[in-house]
Amino acid sequence: ITPAKALQMLKQGNERFVSGKSTERDFLAQVKQTSTGQFPFAAVVSCLDSRIPPAIVFDRGIGDLFVGRVAGNFVNDDMLGSLEFATRLAGAKLIVVMGHTGCGAVKGACDAAQLGLLTATLANINPAVRAVQGDYTPRSSENAKFVQAVAEMNVQLTMQKLRDRSVVLREMIDKGEIGLVGALYDVNTGKVTFNE
Repeated sequence: ITPAKALQMLKQGNERFVSGKSTERDFLAQVKQTSTGQFPFAAVVSCLDSRIPPAIVFDRGIGDLFVGRVAGNFVNDDMLGSLEFATRLAGAKLIVVMGHTGCGAVKGACDAAQLGLLTATLANINPAVRAVQGDYTPRSSENAKFVQAVAEMNVQLTMQKLRDRSVVLREMIDKGEIGLVGALYDVNTGKVTFNE
């Protein structure tokens, strides 16, 4: 599988999901098939949001995807190390950074929400809040267009951080061994739009 083929497989899976034609799977059979090893073709960094389970929205089964989830779909060194494992050691050919519409974590960052450890989590999204330029009034969660712009910027900055902080991933991307794409999931339709 090439990075381009992996992306095509995800696009086709999302098309099946959106059209209501998801593949019927025997998950217990897949548990047995994958019990001695795994060969996922892609890794997805997505939000913790319960409405966007990557394996389901891409119509994939057990053993097909590595999935790293955190509120606000950002990367830190732990997530980057996990992605290095997923690609260099386990053979995934594509990394997808997937945000989504109406993201609560993005809204919280837009409002500078304060709540225990969540405050530090949301701080990872603050660079996207600051980076969004333009006439957005108000610059808060009350403005859906601003929230959308921050969600899109957060995906872009997360992809850049991945390249900047992980020499392993950057070299693999530059050599064409793996692909890196951004995506946005629409919670209203189930459609994933890729930013290639």
